[in-house]
Amino acid sequence: MKSLHHGICSIALGLALSATGWMAPGALAQDTMYVAGYGGSFERLMRDSVIPPFEKANSVKIEYVAGQSTATLAKLQAQRSKQEIDVAIVDDGPMYQAVQFGFCAPIQKAPVLEDIYPIAKLADQAMAFGIGVTAPVYNTKIFKEKGLPVPTSWGDLGNSAYKGQLALLGAASTTGLHGLIMVARAKGGGEASIDPGFKAFKDEIRPNIVTFAPSAPKLEELLQSGEIAMTVVARSRAVALKKEGLPLQAVEPKEGAAALMVTMCPVVDSDMPAQAQKFIQHMLSPEIQKVFAKAGYGPVNRKTELTEQEKEGLAVGDEAVGKLARIDWPTVNQNRAAWTQRWNREVER
Repeated sequence: MKSLHHGICSIALGLALSATGWMAPGALAQDTMYVAGYGGSFERLMRDSVIPPFEKANSVKIEYVAGQSTATLAKLQAQRSKQEIDVAIVDDGPMYQAVQFGFCAPIQKAPVLEDIYPIAKLADQAMAFGIGVTAPVYNTKIFKEKGLPVPTSWGDLGNSAYKGQLALLGAASTTGLHGLIMVARAKGGGEASIDPGFKAFKDEIRPNIVTFAPSAPKLEELLQSGEIAMTVVARSRAVALKKEGLPLQAVEPKEGAAALMVTMCPVVDSDMPAQAQKFIQHMLSPEIQKVFAKAGYGPVNRKTELTEQEKEGLAVGDEAVGKLARIDWPTVNQNRAAWTQRWNREVER
């Protein structure tokens, strides 16, 4: 439908302009590319700082389709017979599903890809353009006042010293799921052996928890009010709250902080495949990577230049990126629905 719509509009415009005897150079050249990605502050960032320079440099109009990762994945499924989206932006977990379902086209080789950290390359068809970091964070003031030990492992969430000091998101959220997986790893298991994680949550961590928060903003409210001293959040959010005056410190667990990657892929059967590939390269360029870094997304391009202040809370450089724990999403996706049911039944009851 999209190609037909473009064709009709171009013909109509051509007839109208030829009737006047005037045709501007390239008047029919500008086409529309559809990019689907997150809403909210991310959408504003895309519309204000990322999309305009690409449109100007490539004589293309971008229509941005905002929605959560699950909504974008559902659109790709619904439009399987004729895709209307040209580039899809989703979290790393849903992206593995998009690749598995055959929604993504191979990413073409380009010089910029040589500067990308290996962790960002999900598959031949998908690439991360930003790295988030999930880690335990704690209130240094409360910890000092109460003489609480600083955690060094994900397993330390179960230390009885933290009783009444902890709030978390449930396993239905990505952050909560990260916590379950990383605790399982700390206890000798992992994605392929999740039982140690559930056992630790039931027996050790659950008694420490004040509440399971319904959302990340609610979790931040609890931190700001001092009702809790520790939680698990995106490290960039902890830095933002710290800048607002909250004495927070992120933990560097020995098992690693969990990598949460924001990813993209060129969609199969796009009627603008060349422009879609160019947009992928644009998103990975050092200039645009710096834009994302200022918004809290760790750069995937080694050549991104950031000040020390801009680096705070981000994983920057081969050593820092190399320490991150990468989630085995293909295994998680096979089990996630069952884990969520089990979590609701055994942990968050």
